[in-house]
Amino acid sequence: MKKTGRKPLNISMAGILAGLIVLVLVIILPFVLSEFLVFLLTEILILGLFGLSVNLLVGHSGMVTFGHGAFYGVGAYTVGILLIKTETPFAIAMLLSPLFAAVFGLVVGVFCIRLTKFYFAMLTLAFGMLIWAVIYKWEGLTGADNGLVGAIIPELISSPQSFFYFTFGVVLLCASILWRVIHSPFGLAMKAIRENSEKFRFLGMNLTIHKLAAFVISAAFAGVSGGLYTAFTRGTFPDFASWVKSGDALVIALIGGVGSFWGPCIGAAVLLLLQQIVTSVFEYWNLVLGIILILLVLFLPEGVMGAFKRLWDLQNVVPHGRRNEGHVTEVSANRD
Repeated sequence: MKKTGRKPLNISMAGILAGLIVLVLVIILPFVLSEFLVFLLTEILILGLFGLSVNLLVGHSGMVTFGHGAFYGVGAYTVGILLIKTETPFAIAMLLSPLFAAVFGLVVGVFCIRLTKFYFAMLTLAFGMLIWAVIYKWEGLTGADNGLVGAIIPELISSPQSFFYFTFGVVLLCASILWRVIHSPFGLAMKAIRENSEKFRFLGMNLTIHKLAAFVISAAFAGVSGGLYTAFTRGTFPDFASWVKSGDALVIALIGGVGSFWGPCIGAAVLLLLQQIVTSVFEYWNLVLGIILILLVLFLPEGVMGAFKRLWDLQNVVPHGRRNEGHVTEVSANRD
Protein backbone atom coordinates (compact mmCIF):
# COMPACT_ATOMS: atom_id res chain seq x y z
CA MET A 1 0.00 0.00 0.00
CA LYS A 2 2.83 2.36 0.82
CA LYS A 3 4.50 1.77 -2.52
CA THR A 4 1.35 2.59 -4.48
CA GLY A 5 0.94 5.78 -2.47
CA ARG A 6 4.46 7.07 -3.10
CA LYS A 7 4.47 6.87 -6.90
CA PRO A 8 1.82 9.57 -7.62
CA LEU A 9 3.57 11.85 -5.10
CA ASN A 10 6.91 11.45 -6.89
CA ILE A 11 5.31 12.11 -10.28
CA SER A 12 3.58 15.19 -8.90
CA MET A 13 6.77 16.58 -7.40
CA ALA A 14 8.67 15.87 -10.62
CA GLY A 15 5.99 17.69 -12.62
CA ILE A 16 6.07 20.70 -10.29
CA LEU A 17 9.88 20.82 -10.44
CA ALA A 18 9.88 20.58 -14.24
CA GLY A 19 7.26 23.34 -14.45
CA LEU A 20 9.32 25.64 -12.21
CA ILE A 21 12.45 25.01 -14.26
CA VAL A 22 10.60 25.80 -17.51
CA LEU A 23 9.13 28.97 -15.97
CA VAL A 24 12.55 30.20 -14.81
CA LEU A 25 14.06 29.46 -18.24
CA VAL A 26 11.21 31.28 -20.01
CA ILE A 27 11.78 34.37 -17.86
CA ILE A 28 15.57 34.38 -18.12
CA LEU A 29 16.47 33.06 -21.57
CA PRO A 30 15.13 35.94 -23.73
CA PHE A 31 17.48 38.34 -21.91
CA VAL A 32 20.62 36.19 -22.03
CA LEU A 33 20.30 34.78 -25.56
CA SER A 34 20.95 36.58 -28.83
CA GLU A 35 18.06 37.95 -30.88
CA PHE A 36 18.51 35.14 -33.37
CA LEU A 37 18.06 32.47 -30.69
CA VAL A 38 15.03 34.29 -29.28
CA PHE A 39 13.53 34.27 -32.78
CA LEU A 40 14.34 30.55 -33.03
CA LEU A 41 12.65 29.79 -29.69
CA THR A 42 9.57 31.73 -30.80
CA GLU A 43 9.40 29.76 -34.04
CA ILE A 44 9.75 26.51 -32.07
CA LEU A 45 6.75 27.47 -29.92
CA ILE A 46 4.60 28.32 -32.97
CA LEU A 47 5.54 25.16 -34.87
CA GLY A 48 5.07 23.15 -31.68
CA LEU A 49 1.49 24.41 -31.37
CA PHE A 50 0.86 23.48 -35.00
CA GLY A 51 2.20 20.02 -34.25
CA LEU A 52 -0.05 19.72 -31.19
CA SER A 53 -3.09 20.51 -33.32
CA VAL A 54 -2.19 17.87 -35.92
CA ASN A 55 -1.33 15.33 -33.23
CA LEU A 56 -4.88 15.61 -31.91
CA LEU A 57 -5.95 13.92 -35.15
CA VAL A 58 -2.98 11.72 -35.96
CA GLY A 59 -1.87 10.58 -32.52
CA HIS A 60 -5.04 10.65 -30.44
CA SER A 61 -7.73 9.99 -33.06
CA GLY A 62 -5.92 7.85 -35.60
CA MET A 63 -6.76 10.11 -38.56
CA VAL A 64 -3.69 10.88 -40.68
CA THR A 65 -4.07 14.21 -42.48
CA PHE A 66 -1.89 15.57 -45.28
CA GLY A 67 -3.75 18.86 -45.70
CA HIS A 68 -3.62 20.59 -42.33
CA GLY A 69 -1.28 23.23 -43.69
CA ALA A 70 -4.37 24.72 -45.34
CA PHE A 71 -5.88 25.62 -41.95
CA TYR A 72 -2.53 26.98 -40.81
CA GLY A 73 -2.60 29.14 -43.94
CA VAL A 74 -6.21 30.23 -43.35
CA GLY A 75 -5.27 31.41 -39.85
CA ALA A 76 -2.20 33.17 -41.20
CA TYR A 77 -4.08 34.95 -43.99
CA THR A 78 -6.93 35.89 -41.66
CA VAL A 79 -4.52 37.84 -39.48
CA GLY A 80 -2.55 39.15 -42.48
CA ILE A 81 -5.59 40.42 -44.41
CA LEU A 82 -7.20 42.01 -41.36
CA LEU A 83 -4.01 43.75 -40.22
CA ILE A 84 -2.72 44.85 -43.63
CA LYS A 85 -5.87 45.55 -45.63
CA THR A 86 -8.16 46.75 -42.83
CA GLU A 87 -7.79 48.58 -39.54
CA THR A 88 -8.90 45.63 -37.43
CA PRO A 89 -7.32 45.62 -33.94
CA PHE A 90 -4.65 43.01 -33.44
CA ALA A 91 -6.51 41.19 -30.66
CA ILE A 92 -9.63 40.77 -32.79
CA ALA A 93 -7.58 39.55 -35.76
CA MET A 94 -5.92 36.93 -33.57
CA LEU A 95 -9.27 35.81 -32.15
CA LEU A 96 -10.75 35.48 -35.64
CA SER A 97 -7.90 33.31 -36.93
CA PRO A 98 -9.09 30.12 -35.13
CA LEU A 99 -12.70 30.95 -35.95
CA PHE A 100 -12.11 31.15 -39.71
CA ALA A 101 -9.85 28.09 -39.61
CA ALA A 102 -12.58 26.18 -37.74
CA VAL A 103 -15.18 27.17 -40.35
CA PHE A 104 -12.94 25.90 -43.15
CA GLY A 105 -12.27 22.81 -41.05
CA LEU A 106 -15.98 22.20 -40.71
CA VAL A 107 -16.55 22.45 -44.46
CA VAL A 108 -13.60 20.22 -45.34
CA GLY A 109 -14.32 17.82 -42.48
CA VAL A 110 -17.89 17.16 -43.62
CA PHE A 111 -16.48 15.60 -46.78
CA CYS A 112 -13.39 13.94 -45.33
CA ILE A 113 -14.44 12.28 -42.07
CA ARG A 114 -16.73 9.80 -43.86
CA LEU A 115 -13.62 8.21 -45.35
CA THR A 116 -10.91 6.26 -43.55
CA LYS A 117 -7.18 5.66 -43.70
CA PHE A 118 -5.65 6.20 -47.17
CA TYR A 119 -8.77 7.79 -48.66
CA PHE A 120 -9.13 10.21 -45.75
CA ALA A 121 -5.48 11.23 -46.07
CA MET A 122 -5.71 11.75 -49.81
CA LEU A 123 -8.91 13.80 -49.61
CA THR A 124 -7.42 16.09 -46.96
CA LEU A 125 -4.42 16.55 -49.25
CA ALA A 126 -6.73 17.40 -52.17
CA PHE A 127 -8.64 20.01 -50.15
CA GLY A 128 -5.38 21.41 -48.84
CA MET A 129 -4.04 21.87 -52.35
CA LEU A 130 -7.35 23.45 -53.40
CA ILE A 131 -7.18 26.04 -50.63
CA TRP A 132 -3.52 26.70 -51.45
CA ALA A 133 -4.42 27.23 -55.12
CA VAL A 134 -7.12 29.78 -54.20
CA ILE A 135 -4.65 31.66 -52.01
CA TYR A 136 -2.00 31.52 -54.72
CA LYS A 137 -4.29 32.85 -57.46
CA TRP A 138 -6.50 35.40 -55.63
CA GLU A 139 -4.21 38.38 -56.09
CA GLY A 140 -6.73 41.02 -55.05
CA LEU A 141 -7.23 39.52 -51.60
CA THR A 142 -4.14 37.45 -50.81
CA GLY A 143 -1.47 39.12 -52.95
CA ALA A 144 -1.06 35.86 -54.92
CA ASP A 145 2.52 34.57 -55.00
CA ASN A 146 3.82 37.88 -53.58
CA GLY A 147 1.90 37.35 -50.36
CA LEU A 148 1.08 40.15 -47.93
CA VAL A 149 3.74 42.08 -46.03
CA GLY A 150 3.72 44.97 -43.60
CA ALA A 151 1.53 43.70 -40.77
CA ILE A 152 1.67 46.05 -37.80
CA ILE A 153 1.46 44.59 -34.31
CA PRO A 154 1.08 46.48 -31.01
CA GLU A 155 4.18 48.25 -29.72
CA LEU A 156 3.87 46.33 -26.46
CA ILE A 157 4.85 43.05 -28.16
CA SER A 158 6.95 44.39 -31.01
CA SER A 159 10.36 43.54 -29.53
CA PRO A 160 11.74 39.99 -29.91
CA GLN A 161 11.61 39.39 -26.16
CA SER A 162 8.08 40.68 -25.62
CA PHE A 163 6.75 38.79 -28.64
CA PHE A 164 8.36 35.63 -27.28
CA TYR A 165 6.48 36.11 -24.00
CA PHE A 166 3.26 36.78 -25.90
CA THR A 167 3.74 33.65 -28.01
CA PHE A 168 4.57 31.55 -24.96
CA GLY A 169 1.40 32.73 -23.23
CA VAL A 170 -0.81 31.94 -26.24
CA VAL A 171 0.82 28.54 -26.80
CA LEU A 172 0.54 27.67 -23.10
CA LEU A 173 -3.16 28.61 -23.09
CA CYS A 174 -3.84 26.57 -26.24
CA ALA A 175 -1.84 23.61 -24.91
CA SER A 176 -3.83 23.73 -21.66
CA ILE A 177 -7.11 23.63 -23.59
CA LEU A 178 -5.88 20.76 -25.76
CA TRP A 179 -4.75 18.91 -22.63
CA ARG A 180 -8.23 19.23 -21.16
CA VAL A 181 -9.79 18.09 -24.43
CA ILE A 182 -7.58 15.01 -24.69
CA HIS A 183 -8.15 14.02 -21.04
CA SER A 184 -11.90 14.64 -21.17
CA PRO A 185 -14.56 12.01 -21.98
CA PHE A 186 -14.44 13.32 -25.54
CA GLY A 187 -10.69 12.62 -25.66
CA LEU A 188 -11.25 9.10 -24.38
CA ALA A 189 -13.86 8.63 -27.10
CA MET A 190 -11.31 9.69 -29.72
CA LYS A 191 -8.82 7.15 -28.40
CA ALA A 192 -11.53 4.51 -28.64
CA ILE A 193 -12.10 5.51 -32.28
CA ARG A 194 -8.37 5.22 -32.91
CA GLU A 195 -8.26 1.72 -31.46
CA ASN A 196 -11.46 0.34 -33.01
CA SER A 197 -13.87 2.66 -34.80
CA GLU A 198 -16.28 -0.16 -35.70
CA LYS A 199 -16.65 -1.23 -32.10
CA PHE A 200 -17.18 2.42 -31.17
CA ARG A 201 -20.05 2.58 -33.65
CA PHE A 202 -21.55 -0.70 -32.43
CA LEU A 203 -21.68 0.74 -28.89
CA GLY A 204 -24.21 3.27 -30.16
CA MET A 205 -21.85 6.26 -30.25
CA ASN A 206 -22.04 8.80 -33.08
CA LEU A 207 -18.78 8.20 -34.93
CA THR A 208 -19.32 10.94 -37.51
CA ILE A 209 -19.97 13.73 -34.99
CA HIS A 210 -16.97 12.80 -32.83
CA LYS A 211 -14.59 12.69 -35.79
CA LEU A 212 -15.94 15.96 -37.20
CA ALA A 213 -15.59 17.68 -33.80
CA ALA A 214 -11.97 16.53 -33.52
CA PHE A 215 -11.26 17.75 -37.06
CA VAL A 216 -12.74 21.20 -36.38
CA ILE A 217 -10.92 21.59 -33.04
CA SER A 218 -7.65 20.59 -34.66
CA ALA A 219 -8.20 23.06 -37.53
CA ALA A 220 -8.94 25.88 -35.07
CA PHE A 221 -5.65 25.46 -33.20
CA ALA A 222 -3.77 25.16 -36.48
CA GLY A 223 -5.30 28.55 -37.34
CA VAL A 224 -3.99 30.03 -34.08
CA SER A 225 -0.45 28.90 -34.90
CA GLY A 226 -0.76 30.33 -38.42
CA GLY A 227 -1.97 33.66 -37.06
CA LEU A 228 0.95 33.74 -34.63
CA TYR A 229 3.39 33.11 -37.45
CA THR A 230 1.98 36.00 -39.49
CA ALA A 231 2.43 38.31 -36.51
CA PHE A 232 5.92 36.88 -36.01
CA THR A 233 7.07 37.46 -39.61
CA ARG A 234 4.89 40.59 -40.14
CA GLY A 235 3.56 39.00 -43.31
CA THR A 236 2.08 35.89 -44.88
CA PHE A 237 2.79 33.91 -48.05
CA PRO A 238 1.17 31.05 -50.02
CA ASP A 239 3.80 28.61 -48.74
CA PHE A 240 2.13 28.83 -45.33
CA ALA A 241 -0.80 26.85 -46.77
CA SER A 242 1.15 24.37 -48.89
CA TRP A 243 1.29 20.61 -48.45
CA VAL A 244 4.92 21.05 -47.37
CA LYS A 245 3.71 22.83 -44.24
CA SER A 246 1.40 19.89 -43.56
CA GLY A 247 4.40 17.59 -43.92
CA ASP A 248 6.34 19.68 -41.39
CA ALA A 249 3.66 19.06 -38.76
CA LEU A 250 3.69 15.32 -39.42
CA VAL A 251 7.49 15.23 -39.26
CA ILE A 252 7.68 16.97 -35.89
CA ALA A 253 4.96 14.69 -34.53
CA LEU A 254 6.95 11.69 -35.74
CA ILE A 255 10.22 12.98 -34.26
CA GLY A 256 8.68 13.89 -30.93
CA GLY A 257 6.42 10.87 -30.67
CA VAL A 258 3.01 10.34 -32.25
CA GLY A 259 0.41 10.08 -29.50
CA SER A 260 2.58 11.76 -26.87
CA PHE A 261 1.02 15.06 -25.82
CA TRP A 262 4.28 17.06 -25.56
CA GLY A 263 5.95 15.11 -28.36
CA PRO A 264 5.26 17.71 -31.10
CA CYS A 265 6.85 20.47 -29.00
CA ILE A 266 9.98 18.36 -28.52
CA GLY A 267 9.88 17.44 -32.20
CA ALA A 268 9.67 21.09 -33.24
CA ALA A 269 12.70 21.94 -31.10
CA VAL A 270 14.73 19.01 -32.44
CA LEU A 271 13.77 19.70 -36.07
CA LEU A 272 14.52 23.43 -36.07
CA LEU A 273 17.74 23.10 -34.06
CA LEU A 274 19.00 20.33 -36.33
CA GLN A 275 18.06 22.38 -39.39
CA GLN A 276 20.09 25.35 -38.14
CA ILE A 277 23.09 23.18 -37.29
CA VAL A 278 23.06 21.12 -40.49
CA THR A 279 22.45 24.02 -42.90
CA SER A 280 25.38 25.91 -41.38
CA VAL A 281 27.81 23.19 -42.52
CA PHE A 282 25.94 21.22 -45.20
CA GLU A 283 23.85 22.36 -48.14
CA TYR A 284 21.46 19.43 -48.55
CA TRP A 285 19.19 19.63 -45.50
CA ASN A 286 16.43 17.56 -47.10
CA LEU A 287 18.86 14.68 -47.60
CA VAL A 288 19.80 14.73 -43.92
CA LEU A 289 16.14 15.00 -42.90
CA GLY A 290 15.29 11.98 -45.03
CA ILE A 291 18.03 9.92 -43.38
CA ILE A 292 16.83 11.00 -39.92
CA LEU A 293 13.26 9.95 -40.72
CA ILE A 294 14.38 6.56 -42.04
CA LEU A 295 16.39 5.92 -38.87
CA LEU A 296 13.46 7.03 -36.71
CA VAL A 297 10.98 4.74 -38.43
CA LEU A 298 13.35 1.77 -38.28
CA PHE A 299 14.87 2.14 -34.82
CA LEU A 300 12.81 4.67 -32.85
CA PRO A 301 9.19 4.57 -34.09
CA GLU A 302 7.90 5.93 -30.77
CA GLY A 303 9.95 9.13 -31.20
CA VAL A 304 12.04 11.07 -28.70
CA MET A 305 9.38 11.10 -25.97
CA GLY A 306 8.88 7.37 -26.37
CA ALA A 307 12.61 6.81 -25.96
CA PHE A 308 12.65 8.95 -22.81
CA LYS A 309 9.71 6.98 -21.42
CA ARG A 310 11.45 3.70 -22.16
CA LEU A 311 14.61 4.85 -20.37
CA TRP A 312 12.55 6.12 -17.43
CA ASP A 313 10.74 2.79 -17.14
CA LEU A 314 14.02 0.88 -17.28
CA GLN A 315 15.50 3.13 -14.61
CA ASN A 316 12.57 2.41 -12.32
CA VAL A 317 12.22 -1.30 -13.09
CA VAL A 318 15.88 -2.31 -12.79
CA PRO A 319 16.50 -1.03 -9.24
CA HIS A 320 13.13 -2.48 -8.19
CA GLY A 321 14.09 -5.82 -9.68
CA ARG A 322 17.45 -5.72 -7.91
CA ARG A 323 15.74 -4.95 -4.60
CA ASN A 324 13.40 -7.88 -5.13
CA GLU A 325 16.32 -10.11 -6.05
CA GLY A 326 18.17 -9.08 -2.90
CA HIS A 327 15.04 -9.65 -0.84
CA VAL A 328 14.60 -13.16 -2.27
CA THR A 329 18.26 -13.96 -1.56
CA GLU A 330 17.91 -12.71 2.00
CA VAL A 331 14.76 -14.79 2.58
CA SER A 332 16.46 -17.88 1.14
CA ALA A 333 19.45 -17.38 3.44
CA ASN A 334 17.20 -17.07 6.46
CA ARG A 335 15.40 -20.27 5.49
CA ASP A 336 18.71 -22.13 5.17
